Amino acid sequence: MNVLRYGVILLLLLVLPSGASTQVFTYQEGQDLSPAFEGWEENPDGSYNLVFGYINRNWLEELDLPIGPENFFSPGAQDRGQPTHFLPRRNRFTFKVRVPSDFGDQELVWTVSAQGKTESAYGSLRTDYKLDHMVIASETGALGIGVSSAESRANTPPTLTLVGDPVRRVAVGQPVTLVAQVSDDGLPAVRRRAPRRQRDGPPTLSATQLRPPSRITVAKTVGLHLAWFLYRGGAEPTFDPPQIKTWEDTRTGANSPWSPLWRAPEVPENGEWTTEVTFNEPGTYVLRARADDGGLYQDAAVTITVAPLAFD
Repeated sequence: MNVLRYGVILLLLLVLPSGASTQVFTYQEGQDLSPAFEGWEENPDGSYNLVFGYINRNWLEELDLPIGPENFFSPGAQDRGQPTHFLPRRNRFTFKVRVPSDFGDQELVWTVSAQGKTESAYGSLRTDYKLDHMVIASETGALGIGVSSAESRANTPPTLTLVGDPVRRVAVGQPVTLVAQVSDDGLPAVRRRAPRRQRDGPPTLSATQLRPPSRITVAKTVGLHLAWFLYRGGAEPTFDPPQIKTWEDTRTGANSPWSPLWRAPEVPENGEWTTEVTFNEPGTYVLRARADDGGLYQDAAVTITVAPLAFD
């Protein structure tokens, strides 16, 4: 090692604060949040929906931001139905804000402050932000960029109907049964490929299943499924069975349509998806259900007030 290089290394060791050489940067927690304007769609009555999503830059930490200075819309009402509980990573097409037919060139601004950073998303009716089924399927990863087919163009969103009262009241620890009726057109078609089985041995994966991803965009496995997730509320409930993730968890082995090797579950014969949820803390919670065929989706919500456990 020459004298100059040795001197530079020695200087760095003297200047750097203690422990700096072992510092590990992680995105598990402690990162901020950015709201996102996804685009707009026109309703049959001439009004419009401004569609928003977000990215929580953490892989593990879920953030809670109540309506107010850290989570608000402007101008006008602060509460436009946005989430107050933010799941990890990228969450697309999370909610819609209806605006009138004469909205024109106005903007609706969603501002979020987290981890000391404030960011805003600006919703407008700019023509380049118009949404259609192909844009949504492409953005979520069901299609590659600029790719479509007769099948994908014919696809329509699933229909989703919640069975029972959309407003419930229970006690802490009392299970709530949620039933969702889902129907779909069967598109995009699911082409299931079972793992090959060796003679007298465990199943093995095919060469196609083991091939590294070839797309630079996120890739999503298609197939009808239903998933519940916490939308508003301060404590994570427990779902039985565990729910498929609605956020883009691309890690192998994750219960996520964006995870390699994930396969859609079998659809119930009667089209009814039954889930049990239990809350460990009192409060008012909003749960959302998303019926997703891999390309398009439909959402519904239920509000549950959880009372403290009563003692005699």
